[in-house]
Amino acid sequence: MAKNILICDDAAFMRMMIKDILTKNGYNVAGEAENGVKAVEKYKETNPDLVLMDITMPEMDGIQALREIKKVNSGALVIMCSAMGQQAMVIESIQAGAKDFIVKPFQAERVIEAVKKVVG
Repeated sequence: MAKNILICDDAAFMRMMIKDILTKNGYNVAGEAENGVKAVEKYKETNPDLVLMDITMPEMDGIQALREIKKVNSGALVIMCSAMGQQAMVIESIQAGAKDFIVKPFQAERVIEAVKKVVG
């Protein structure tokens, strides 16, 4: 059965790009969110197998959203996405419970490698 993945990024084109990579590789997109608040809401609605979460987003950043999702489900699987040079944030997100992180700009192989590593 295809894994359901929630995509959270404030840039519509990034969500579209990730969605394209995932669907071409047999994954299901459970939903999309453009900020951390929506990410937490969508997580509760869709209960996805995995969340791909951007770190820098309006209203609530990805790290805060990750912490909120972990409160809802301590076993939630989240992969963080960040632009180059956000080393401190990457470390913080791993400490908050992220399973992996992908650096932007995305390479399709790296996205799929991370997803396979976390959800198979």
